[in-house]
Amino acid sequence: MKNTQLTIIVPIYNENENIDRLKESLSQYFQKASVSVKALFVNDGSSDGSLEKLKSICENSHCFNYISFTQNQGLSAVIKAGFDHVNSSLTGYIDADLQTDPDDFELLLEHIDEYDLVTGNRNHSRKDSFTKNMSSKIANGIRRTFTHDGMDDTGCPLKIIKTEYAKRIPMFKGLHRFLPAMIMLQKGKVKQVDIQNYPRLAGQSKFGLWNRLLGPLLDCFVYLWMKKKYINYQIQEKS
Repeated sequence: MKNTQLTIIVPIYNENENIDRLKESLSQYFQKASVSVKALFVNDGSSDGSLEKLKSICENSHCFNYISFTQNQGLSAVIKAGFDHVNSSLTGYIDADLQTDPDDFELLLEHIDEYDLVTGNRNHSRKDSFTKNMSSKIANGIRRTFTHDGMDDTGCPLKIIKTEYAKRIPMFKGLHRFLPAMIMLQKGKVKQVDIQNYPRLAGQSKFGLWNRLLGPLLDCFVYLWMKKKYINYQIQEKS
């Protein structure tokens, strides 16, 4: 698709049970989206047959593409690979479990002209367990203390970023939790928008207590180091 405006990165790790529903949901959104859209699946070393399904979906489609890792690398690596391979002006992100609705990209697109990253906020409609909700709330509170990014739900798996900003983010493991803060380091503007959240219908969550609470706490110190060392410049002239 030569004039694609938005490429949606979709991490895939053992999501075989969700892929058919994912394809259908994305295909329906593509037909009514306000911009031209395609999806980029990033297979993170799946071992459940997910890759075979992705190949079948992408084989004769101009709306779906995939890349596949040789082995499992984790979510930050998936997002970096997506950023590296996107060539549209906007980069989106959604999880394969469809706990967020592709149609809600339209809510984010309403603000992307004015902002450089627009992310969803699920807190008003979350249907997760008490433990999951509480651990996420605590983790977000800790992260806001470190980053001052003003985000209530930085882990929301529905985002749109201007690609020029996305490609300048120096990614390392865990930094996917700090995408709004990293845009702000580039003097970019960020915004969150309320969206709907749905229960996972198939497959297994890839995140436990460590991923949601203890891991992010340690990553905050890495972020502080990155903030101190981050290089940000703008070219005034060139020949």
